Amino acid sequence: MEYKRISVSASGSYEIVIGNDLLGKTADYVKSVAKTQTFAVITDDTVDSFYGEKVCQSLSAAGCNICKYVFPHGEESKCSDTLMKIYSFLCQNHISRTDCLIALGGGVVGDITGYAAATFLRGLDFIQIPTTLLAQVDSSVGGKTAIDIPEGKNLVGAFKQPRLVLCDTDTLNTLPEEFIIDGMGEVVKYGMIKSAPLFELLETRTLGDIKEIAESIIEQCVSIKRDVVEADEFDKGERMLLNFGHTLAHSIEQYYNYTGITHGKAVAAGMRMITDIAEKKGYSESGLCDRLTACLERYKLNVRVEPTVPQLANACLNDKKRTSGSISIVICSEVGKSRTVKMPVDDFLKFLTEE
Repeated sequence: MEYKRISVSASGSYEIVIGNDLLGKTADYVKSVAKTQTFAVITDDTVDSFYGEKVCQSLSAAGCNICKYVFPHGEESKCSDTLMKIYSFLCQNHISRTDCLIALGGGVVGDITGYAAATFLRGLDFIQIPTTLLAQVDSSVGGKTAIDIPEGKNLVGAFKQPRLVLCDTDTLNTLPEEFIIDGMGEVVKYGMIKSAPLFELLETRTLGDIKEIAESIIEQCVSIKRDVVEADEFDKGERMLLNFGHTLAHSIEQYYNYTGITHGKAVAAGMRMITDIAEKKGYSESGLCDRLTACLERYKLNVRVEPTVPQLANACLNDKKRTSGSISIVICSEVGKSRTVKMPVDDFLKFLTEE
């Protein structure tokens, strides 16, 4: 079977493989890039119940030595307490610097496993096997790893490129609709910032169509992210465009203590809020917010959140795109065209809060 393959050339070069029935072939792909026979699989309890055995059986049948750590699912697990438990597990199983971690799961699993790989023994290899739409189109690619702290989302992290990303589209078949909705927040983002054709495709489809065109959507989103990451791996310029809607989204997630709203829904709300403000202030073309809102509603992302923009403004100052005296925000002037606008902090607060 021919799979779609996308190569990324960053500080570490690797392939993203997209297609169905990949999990049963995990060992074939993993052994082609790993320098070891020893792997630590990190996953959550939900993903483990569906796919843990399949992945581990593939590795065991190929003669690999494996151990597995399972933590409770949910954003609240992406914290220092879980990270310390992962470190202890790796020590107890004598994982060495030449061994390899495997992140099997969604964005939470990928983020915390990647950060453990970046920091344990000052760094060892890891492989991403994303099992949610959001992770397949976005978080598993590009090398951003992190945990959350009470003061904000993803504020402690490191850049760590994986050795391989395996996107098995079959995993989408076991996802509840809520997780497909969540992933579509990031898919719409890619259309808004870089691809009018992708956005126009989304305007003609509905939530029920996504699984049948998932391979194409994943390929388009990952290709966009690959190009951006290769041009700006460490988030100093163009890569900031990938954070469209995220400055407000992260503040929204913090407001709900990371349990009351999913990341994709927070991104949808953040994109709509910032586009509404930008359009009213002349940064975006007329009617763009309505068009974005209509597209989001096709995928049940007509999100209304409790906090107002002024209530979220101060929390935005913890955003990673802030420098000492200024902050960069991402604005779409029209569908498929985006840019960063750097503002002094006081001007940023006025931008968000003043009519």
